[in-house]
Amino acid sequence: MPHIPSNNRRALLLAGLASAVGGPVMAQAPAFPRKPVKWIVGYPAGGGSDYLARAIAAQMSEQMGQQVFIENRAGAGAIIGAEAAANSPGDGYTVFTADNGVLIYNPALYKKLPYDPTRDFAAIGLMARAPLLLVAAPGAQIRNATELMDTLKKNPGQLSYASPGNGSPHHLAMELFKSQAGLFVVHVAYRGAAPALQDVMGSQVPLMVVDTSSGMSAIKAGKLVPLAVLSGKRITQLPEVPTLIELGYKDVEAYAWQGMVVPSSTPKEIQEKLSQEMQAALNSPTVRKKLNDAAWEPVPSDGRLMSAYTVAETRKWHKLIRDRGITVE
Repeated sequence: MPHIPSNNRRALLLAGLASAVGGPVMAQAPAFPRKPVKWIVGYPAGGGSDYLARAIAAQMSEQMGQQVFIENRAGAGAIIGAEAAANSPGDGYTVFTADNGVLIYNPALYKKLPYDPTRDFAAIGLMARAPLLLVAAPGAQIRNATELMDTLKKNPGQLSYASPGNGSPHHLAMELFKSQAGLFVVHVAYRGAAPALQDVMGSQVPLMVVDTSSGMSAIKAGKLVPLAVLSGKRITQLPEVPTLIELGYKDVEAYAWQGMVVPSSTPKEIQEKLSQEMQAALNSPTVRKKLNDAAWEPVPSDGRLMSAYTVAETRKWHKLIRDRGITVE
């Protein structure tokens, strides 16, 4: 038997293995992630969306052994951040907070967008939602939903409500309520939640729909009067406040919700990895406590459930936007 050098013997062994499995021996793909992951948030630092992302990102960083860092790309109702995310490489190293504004409302409110929510993004999963509350200014002398309805019916068009802006979840939730109840209330759009809340707390505007993550501290301090909850059931923070469904408006249910997406070209296996890590982070006791403390309700899901939910939400809210003739342009 001829002598075979050790290097050649190794080559023949690999060739034999390849023949046995019917093809070449492939190197195993490196594990994901191999470097830090950028998380784009389309809102300013310090707000509810930023808080949610940072809480989850910190836990995901610990789980994956790579930093998940936040990049705030605020402006134009998160359109700036959405465009940046849509144009990012589809390699898993850029994720984006996509809320109902980005995925549902904007396509119906704007004639032209620099991104397409269906074509440009792949759903990783829902993260959390903030129930919405109908509140009154302390100076409005409205203490509950019954008094509100009496006042609105006796004085149509005499009361106004504030919102963080045209096309916000808060604006559209109030329009849903108005359409169901047959009410005439004047909309006052602000540029952001903070100035709107300030004027309602100061009784310059009598009414507003707020999300729990931004309005709960003011309610607890007596600076806002909670009248009704727009979620499907009462919330633990305000167990005495009824839902609008309980009050007879069975189709009035709305939330400010957020999910994670990636560029649609991201490989499926990386999408699955990110979804698993995100859901694990949301289910961790540390993150759940942080979210509960900030009045966020965790709703971890995979991409398939998020996609189905987005389809249902699109059908519901696009009809309202068309019926009410709502536009931001």
